[in-house]
Amino acid sequence: MRGILKVIGISLCFFVLLIILTGMVSFIRHNWFGKNTSSSDHVRVIDVSGVIYSSASLLKDLKEYLENKHTKAIVLRVNSPGGLVAPSQEMYEAIKKADEKVPVIISMGTVAASGDYYIAMGGRKIYSNPGTLTGSIGVIMEFINTKKLYEWAKMDRFAITSGKFKDAGSPLKAMSPEDKSLFQAMVKDIYGQFRGTVKERRKLNEAELDEYTDGRVVTGSQALKAKLVDALGGAEDAIAEAKVLAKLPTDAGVIYPHKPQGLLRKLLVGEEEDDDASSRLWNSLTNAAAQLPSRPAIRLMWLSPIQ
Repeated sequence: MRGILKVIGISLCFFVLLIILTGMVSFIRHNWFGKNTSSSDHVRVIDVSGVIYSSASLLKDLKEYLENKHTKAIVLRVNSPGGLVAPSQEMYEAIKKADEKVPVIISMGTVAASGDYYIAMGGRKIYSNPGTLTGSIGVIMEFINTKKLYEWAKMDRFAITSGKFKDAGSPLKAMSPEDKSLFQAMVKDIYGQFRGTVKERRKLNEAELDEYTDGRVVTGSQALKAKLVDALGGAEDAIAEAKVLAKLPTDAGVIYPHKPQGLLRKLLVGEEEDDDASSRLWNSLTNAAAQLPSRPAIRLMWLSPIQ
C-alpha cells in the first residue's frame, strides 16, 4: 500500500511540475519570442454563428477591437440561419457604424439567411461562396395550439387577462380573426423595415425587390446575379479585400477569433491550433502512462485530467 501511495505522490508531483514548465514555456513563446500581431497593423476576424438571440457579444467585440488603433479592418465571418429581429437590427447598425471607422467586409459561410443576411448588409462589401444559402428576406411568426392535446388529457387550462389581446397567440386557445389581424400587421411592419434596408443598402428597384424579398432562399451564385452580394469568394478572399481597402501589405497580420478552451489544456499544449504539439504531448504522456504499474486506478488518475 505504501508503495502505491509513493507512486501516486511521485506522479502528482511530476504532473504539477509539467504544468508549471509548459505554462512558462507557453508564456515565453507567445510574449517574448512570438510576433505580437495585436500591436502591429492587422485585420481582425470576427465570427458570428448559430441562431441570433442576442447582439451583446458582437457589440462587445466591435467596441474592444475598434479601440485598438492597430485594427485597420474587420472581416465578419457569418454562418447563421437568422434569428430574432431586434438583435439582428442592433448588429446591423453596429456593423454599419464600425465600417465608418475601418473597412468591414462580410464573408458568408454555409448559411447566411434571414436575420443573418440583415446584419451582413451593414458591411462595406459582401463575399459569398457559390453554394452559400442566403436570402430568405422576410419575416415569420409561428404559433402552436395545444387545446386538443389538453382535451385529450382531460385537463382544463385558462388565463385571466387585463385586455382582449393580452393572451393573443396563446397555445391554450384557437387564434381569433382579430388576433391573426394583429400579428399580420406586426409581420408586415417588420417586413417593411427589412425590405427598406435591402432597398437602401443593395440599391435595388421595386421590381428587383419584389422578386427576391418574398422569403425565398437563394444560393451564393444566384445572390450575386440578384445583387444581394458583391462577389463570390471565401474567407481568404474577404481578408485579402480587407487588406486592400485598409491599404495594408499582403503579409499584414490577421487575428482570428479566440476559441475558449480549458485552462489545463491551454497550459499543457498552448493554443488550440497547435495540433502537432497537442499530439506530441498526448503521445508522450500515453507512453509514460504505459510504464506505470498495471493498476487501473493509477492509470485512470494519470490520464483523466487531460482527456
